[in-house]
Amino acid sequence: MGNIDAIRAIGSSGGATQVSSIRQSTSETSGPSFKDTLAGFLKDVNTMQNQADEKIMKMATGEITDVHQVMNAAEEAKTAFNMMMEMRNKVMTAYEEVMRMRL
Repeated sequence: MGNIDAIRAIGSSGGATQVSSIRQSTSETSGPSFKDTLAGFLKDVNTMQNQADEKIMKMATGEITDVHQVMNAAEEAKTAFNMMMEMRNKVMTAYEEVMRMRL
């Protein structure tokens, strides 16, 4: 409710000051930024890919004999990568839609 009151106050006086205070208050109360969340997800996908590659190499050298363990790691990495690509596609679609908007 505090943000609504701050928005109403913009119309009365001191609009620029009110907007900057709204930005500061929302950034302090919200969680991690979209950029940080996306970077963390990319790091997780990269880690899964590296672990799957490592398990494949260990299976090729004979250190791991359980095929299920290797296939599970490879499928998890593949699923995470596919999800990342779908997120990328959605972001690109949203960007293209914003760029088509007329002002």
